[in-house]
Amino acid sequence: MMHHMFSVFSSTCAAVGFAELWRLILRVCCSSEETHGITFRIQVSVKELLDTDVLLKLLFHLPVNYPSILPDISVSSDQLTRAQCMDVKDKLLEQAKKHLSEPMVHELVLWIQQHLKYIIRQSAAVYSEKKTLSRGASTEDGIWMLFLHLDHMRAKAKYVKTVEKWASDLRLTGRLMFMGKIILILLQGDRSNIKEYLILQKTSKVDVDSSGRKCKEKMISILCETKVQSQHTRFQMFEVKDYSTLDELQKEFEAAGLTTLFSEFVPPLLK
Repeated sequence: MMHHMFSVFSSTCAAVGFAELWRLILRVCCSSEETHGITFRIQVSVKELLDTDVLLKLLFHLPVNYPSILPDISVSSDQLTRAQCMDVKDKLLEQAKKHLSEPMVHELVLWIQQHLKYIIRQSAAVYSEKKTLSRGASTEDGIWMLFLHLDHMRAKAKYVKTVEKWASDLRLTGRLMFMGKIILILLQGDRSNIKEYLILQKTSKVDVDSSGRKCKEKMISILCETKVQSQHTRFQMFEVKDYSTLDELQKEFEAAGLTTLFSEFVPPLLK
């Protein structure tokens, strides 16, 4: 079987544009024998944790009936373990299913550039959890969930970056959610790490006051702290998300099996 191989670097993609690159690929694909499909490689440099460059080597094989059929994807990187590469591949295939019947390679590359650090964090958390279990550690506390409401963020960029770092360091997943003036933090993780997060949230100078001086968070409300139940969806990563309407925010909770949590605590915040 004849394969057409392209070595495409992210700098090249930026120069020629993905749309033009895609037209080029389609021309080659159309000129090849109908049963062969097409194989090509994209190398993407991603700024990961601690500003370290991670070079991902993504190999896509597009079958003849692509995009009606998902592409085969291979992932390798000198900076990642084999298990981490497998996690990246699995997440890419999950995303590919959302774009079935439409060209998706461009979207997949953009997605992995934005989400690689979260996948690596989650992979590290799973490894740590398995390691703890192998040592016979007690797991009776299970996974807990913390739901917080913040009154405001004056130094938003710094505040958000701090919350992301805490979540990463403590292996917590969930959401930092903005909807109008409403600011919510939903976290899942080991109960001890949830407790540690609360200590950091209450004792660290995470914001600035009206005079611009660094200050501690004094206007935070603990809406709920409870054990994650079987009907609740486990978040795979920590993300910062903006919602334009209350309906969008509600759907986020519904998708996570948290409809009751939303109904009980969010509507009263609008009054």
